[in-house]
Amino acid sequence: MNAANTLYAQRRAALARHIGPNGIAILPTAPEQQRNRDSDFLFRHDSYFYYLSGFTEPKAWLVITGDGKTTLFCQPKDLEREIWDGYRLGPDAAPEALGIDAAFSLADLDQRMPALLDGRDAVWYPFATHSRLESRIDGWLSGLRAKVRYGMLCPDQQRDLCSVLDEMRLIKDTHEQDVMRRACAISAGAHVRTMQRCAAMLRAGQEVREYHLDAELLHEFRQHGSQYPAYSSIVAAGANACVLHYRADAGRVQNGELVLIDAGCELDGYASDITRTFPANGVFSGPQKTLYELVLASQEAAIAATKAGARFTDPHDATVKVLAQGMLDVGLLDKNKVGGVDDVIEKRAYFPFYMHRTGHWLGMDVHDCGAYTEPSEIGQVSERCDALTGDLIKDRPARILRPGMVLTIEPGIYVRPAAGVPEQFHNIGIRIEDDAIVTESGCELISRDVPVSVAEIEALMR
Repeated sequence: MNAANTLYAQRRAALARHIGPNGIAILPTAPEQQRNRDSDFLFRHDSYFYYLSGFTEPKAWLVITGDGKTTLFCQPKDLEREIWDGYRLGPDAAPEALGIDAAFSLADLDQRMPALLDGRDAVWYPFATHSRLESRIDGWLSGLRAKVRYGMLCPDQQRDLCSVLDEMRLIKDTHEQDVMRRACAISAGAHVRTMQRCAAMLRAGQEVREYHLDAELLHEFRQHGSQYPAYSSIVAAGANACVLHYRADAGRVQNGELVLIDAGCELDGYASDITRTFPANGVFSGPQKTLYELVLASQEAAIAATKAGARFTDPHDATVKVLAQGMLDVGLLDKNKVGGVDDVIEKRAYFPFYMHRTGHWLGMDVHDCGAYTEPSEIGQVSERCDALTGDLIKDRPARILRPGMVLTIEPGIYVRPAAGVPEQFHNIGIRIEDDAIVTESGCELISRDVPVSVAEIEALMR
């Protein structure tokens, strides 16, 4: 068995131990999605499925039993269809190629599932993630119940497979960390290429559009072996940067404006997620520099708070404290109206300029799976009234960070024109995002191959 198959086998064995000797786990891969008429979107496997198998073909199911046996159902070999749609591994070759116990044609799934379910005490599958999966499993169980007089035993429990796999995926092993470092290196190179290209085009008197910069990102991703972008790239010029999930469009990049790019590639099933904000012409104006350095200072505070033993919310709290004080200092907030920094935080007066959290889990999915509350303390609940909405919010203790967890650190400021807001800051949107692996002593930033300080960015773009 090769090293990759050994890794997947170890994960399946860990899952088998969790579901118990009489459990059974059933997991389909992602469905193919039609784009329009007879054209499909580019297929991307289900992350849970890939995590346990390394198999990337569509129309496949994985069945893992508590005794450690793995069965794959996949598309059969079909030379005519392979001429049109591409090579298929097929059931005969799958056991040796993937290091599994058995494989059958997808056409045999309904026939063979009752026998696989017979005698199991619990069936595990991902809840609320695959359309009609529950009804498919109900059909197999109904068929099994109809034969109980002939000695067949039907599982009497249904359990959420996501609850187990989420915990497994939350801690990245050394292999996963290495892939994510390489993904970040590719993405960092794409950001560098795009920043330099933007300034060069403007200096040459060429028209620059957001889609020009998006094209540079995609080129660099594929040039270095990335299979896809990890998500739709955000390339936002000028006021567009104040739209959090803006997509790269046809907006013109103007000399003197800022450009916000939030983009990352996916490599071998793992995402990267980097945001940089830079002056289109390579030189920050005074107001731009003021807000940029405030956001960067808040990110540095968040980075310092990211370490094993800290809570997931600690980086966000550190960010908000710096941003709140900075908003008062530069005049975005009037202390005569909102009070001091503690008042700003308590009342969430910063919210018009900073309305999102400082990070999220990162892994196979750009917003990766994993609970944000600490499982061992989930019963500890406190209630509070939200300062902005008046809603009653139930708080549970935030997740304790542990080595191997990977998260983003991404503070920002977004200033739309409004009464009382200093005009020099109007339409400035800034976000700085890096990817961090939690370590025993702090965190390892794996995305800093792209510059982040004002001086470094201006030097790069020269």
